[in-house]
Amino acid sequence: MADTASRTMIRTRGRKAYSAAFGPSRSGRRHPLVATAMVLPLATLLVVVFGGWEAVVTQASSVGVMLGR
Repeated sequence: MADTASRTMIRTRGRKAYSAAFGPSRSGRRHPLVATAMVLPLATLLVVVFGGWEAVVTQASSVGVMLGR
């Protein structure tokens, strides 16, 4: 317990160094369009690499058959 103050100072210095190197952290929320723009390239890559589009079409076709269309 006696060494608590020095550990707190070390943590504070570490946070300041991180903030100086990588910029201040933002605590606000990201706009949904910005989040979508960030995710779409990765989602597109995953669809192309793993054949996700064919899987979606196959599932939709199966659901259509079950519904009698």
